[in-house]
Amino acid sequence: MNIKKVGNVILAVRDLDKSIAFYHEFIGLPIKKQRRTWVDLGTTGGLLSLHPASLTAEHIGGSLDSGITIGFLVGDVKSALEELREKGVKVHREIVEREAGKNAVVLDPDGYLISLFEPIFRDQAQQTSGYQGFTPA
Repeated sequence: MNIKKVGNVILAVRDLDKSIAFYHEFIGLPIKKQRRTWVDLGTTGGLLSLHPASLTAEHIGGSLDSGITIGFLVGDVKSALEELREKGVKVHREIVEREAGKNAVVLDPDGYLISLFEPIFRDQAQQTSGYQGFTPA
């Protein structure tokens, strides 16, 4: 086996339109390709792909201890959390400070956990530019 990289993370969602709005409009991921029952979000690296969930199978979101969590790096976790809160996004866990940085967790429309992580750069050379919330400052 010769795996090169992660191609995509696939989420089965109950309401495709609501999930597209969350990831595209709230989080800010660009739509790379959209079909009737499949949407790829992102530009380079691994994509986030959404498709309709089964109407009959049990839907299982996630838990921090034993479920799926999608992580996004942000420049300022406090402003990112405020931005999402203003848009009605449910906060699962408020900001926690750890040695590597600050982290908060929100829920997407299906209850999937979305981690917002603001790393601490010990070396100024690691940080190439400042960020405010989800977008470059």
